[in-house]
Amino acid sequence: MLRSAGLALTLALAAVATGAAATAAPAPEDHLTLTVADSGDPATDGTFELGCHPAGGSHRAPRAACDKLDELTGWGRDPFAPVAPDTPCTMQYGGPATARLTGTWAGRPVNAAFQRTDGCETARWSRFEPVLPHTVG
Repeated sequence: MLRSAGLALTLALAAVATGAAATAAPAPEDHLTLTVADSGDPATDGTFELGCHPAGGSHRAPRAACDKLDELTGWGRDPFAPVAPDTPCTMQYGGPATARLTGTWAGRPVNAAFQRTDGCETARWSRFEPVLPHTVG
């Protein structure tokens, strides 16, 4: 009798634990697709996948890229925000490279474009290295 009561209790606890695990909300997945063109290096042009937490994917440096994104992410600010239109920028051309990041980061959708058309855009690109490849204008 005691043995069957213990077995019943064990089965009941296992059912509760399994049910709790099944109803827990999944953690948001940090996954980005990076498309780079005209970087000056054929090895860095193309489309690459980057997963973080844990780091992985076809990106050339997933751990360093995820660490950089973690560093750029802060409460109340969008790390992927474009340069504000009224920002004074130097007219220093940084080269023809372009990049686009799409996917999900910190539970939010990402669709960010990068270029090197002036000093502000080049500085923004540089802030995202090594997520974006290093280029020489």
